[in-house]
Amino acid sequence: MNLAQNRVLSMIGLAQKAGKTASGEFATEHAVKSGKAALVIVSEESSDNTKKKFQNMCDYYEVPVYFYGGKEELGHAMGKEFRASLAILDEGLAKSIEKNLKL
Repeated sequence: MNLAQNRVLSMIGLAQKAGKTASGEFATEHAVKSGKAALVIVSEESSDNTKKKFQNMCDYYEVPVYFYGGKEELGHAMGKEFRASLAILDEGLAKSIEKNLKL
């Protein structure tokens, strides 16, 4: 795991501690549709159907979406078991996570 990946996961953890995340398919979808999501991350291990659903939804609502990490990795970063999708609700945190996702 390189430094940028590590940083992404620890920032997800920070966002979680600050109460600035929504995770799980239903909560992520709700965050996007209610305009609260600043960034969406979907696990690379998610089904094609799930990826397509979030890709289309995020395109429509103009929320950046990234396919990143395994379900276990994302879950672990949030102190949970598995997470296939999550939304970052804080603009500042979302921007710095996105910067590291692009590395």
